[in-house]
Amino acid sequence: MSDAEFLSRISEQMDRLTEAVEHLAGSKIAAPAALKEANAYHWDAADGQLVPVDKVNRVPLQLLRGIDGLKRQLEQNTLQFARGFAANNALLWGAKGMGKSSLVKALHADICDRQDDTIKRLVLVEIAREDIATLPRLMRTVAALPAQCILLCDDLSFDHDGANYKSLKTILDGGLEGRPSNVIFYATSNRRHLMPRDMIDNERSTAINPDESVDEKVSLSDRFGLWLGFHNCSQDDYLEMIAGYCDHYGIEISREQIRARAIEWAQLRGARSGRVAIQLVRQLAGEQGKFV
Repeated sequence: MSDAEFLSRISEQMDRLTEAVEHLAGSKIAAPAALKEANAYHWDAADGQLVPVDKVNRVPLQLLRGIDGLKRQLEQNTLQFARGFAANNALLWGAKGMGKSSLVKALHADICDRQDDTIKRLVLVEIAREDIATLPRLMRTVAALPAQCILLCDDLSFDHDGANYKSLKTILDGGLEGRPSNVIFYATSNRRHLMPRDMIDNERSTAINPDESVDEKVSLSDRFGLWLGFHNCSQDDYLEMIAGYCDHYGIEISREQIRARAIEWAQLRGARSGRVAIQLVRQLAGEQGKFV
């Protein structure tokens, strides 16, 4: 074996060893080529990879009723971002089942479908609440991608033993590296301040300086420039939601029947919301041999 061949084999072995060490250390970052034709991905924190989601579970934007003002605000913010302009991280908080995550996914699809040359490629990346500590790694990964990336964490909140809220505060502010210009963070939560009330009260009662301790926890939500509060819907909005779904999916039912079934369904569930509405619509569709 010649010296040149020997050195070539040594180089190959070193490359393989480097790849193995990076993989074991969890520092291997997906290359821009990993961004395929899909416009939605799930962040696999264990492998440090973006997993394409071919079919996103979402509803058409026009079917989200009773949240028109919130819809306009988030649409404006997202359009600014999609065009490469300044935009805010957004916290969608409030009542369960009122379309917080549905609005983000529906807006993403709607903007992607628009024929507008000023809109750049817009990618939605979902990160699980349990993986929020890997958010800096995810940001570095998508910063290298040729697209505007919305990072979505659904049902974000922190329990008594959760300590990731401190690092998240720094991440939202950008930290030393700064938030990449092609990255924005959207989160949904049932809690306005992302933490249970008894956790905040406990901090106030046990801290040496209660105000400072509570401020540290409450100020996490202040890192989101856009707050959108979702509240329980009225009966009229609830009925309008169901009627809109029935029209969209071709369910044959009169408005009188919708009203009677909807009121009964809400009483059984003890709530009125968009989630309760679509669950009733699935029931009606199944009774007519249709799929929603």
